[in-house]
Amino acid sequence: MVVMPASGLLVLPLENGDRLSRFEFERRYEAMPHLKKAELIEGVVYMASPLRIRSHGEPHGDLVTWLGTYKAFTPGVILGIEPTVRLDLENEPQPDAVLLLPGRQATIGADDYIEGAPELVVEVAASSAAIDLHDKKRAYRRNQVREYIVWRTLEGQLDWFRLEADEYVVQLPSEQGIIQSQIFPGLWLAVSALLAGEITTVLAVLQQGLNSPEHQAFVQPLRG
Repeated sequence: MVVMPASGLLVLPLENGDRLSRFEFERRYEAMPHLKKAELIEGVVYMASPLRIRSHGEPHGDLVTWLGTYKAFTPGVILGIEPTVRLDLENEPQPDAVLLLPGRQATIGADDYIEGAPELVVEVAASSAAIDLHDKKRAYRRNQVREYIVWRTLEGQLDWFRLEADEYVVQLPSEQGIIQSQIFPGLWLAVSALLAGEITTVLAVLQQGLNSPEHQAFVQPLRG
């Protein structure tokens, strides 16, 4: 179906697998207001399928609860849920969640889109075969996303990648089962508790991070 936007110019609809420039991708996306999620990854269009509650919706909600609590106690930090991110000329993803401090790495453009790479990106994936651990991961690494979390819900695994010398390395939990962000001090995650759906424990461990000297030192200049 050809879309006729308000300008009166004919615009072809987005289709899975289209190879487009970011400009053309945005032009077609904006002409399809009914479309809720489409991404441009390494120049290829990906359109989301309907999402199941147990394998995506609920895990996504748990991650947002964790990140939202951190944001509430960390002034200046922005939490975005499925925001459009203009990474580069061939990549415009809509990550499940991002955490950023505007101006430190990414900025918010005049048209209210994120420009550049957020410091932390989170994706919920069905399995290791998903695009999140392949083309997206390469695009995020190349554009200097500093930390990248992928929750493989069907496999019951969570991968936390940290950028070191332009390569992603897997950050492993401590003996207590906790991973601590190196980019956002105080952002602590009890991995096993999250995978088990024990959100009370996840938030209790996060509270320990929020009470840590590292987090207090991080937020002091932000409050100013």
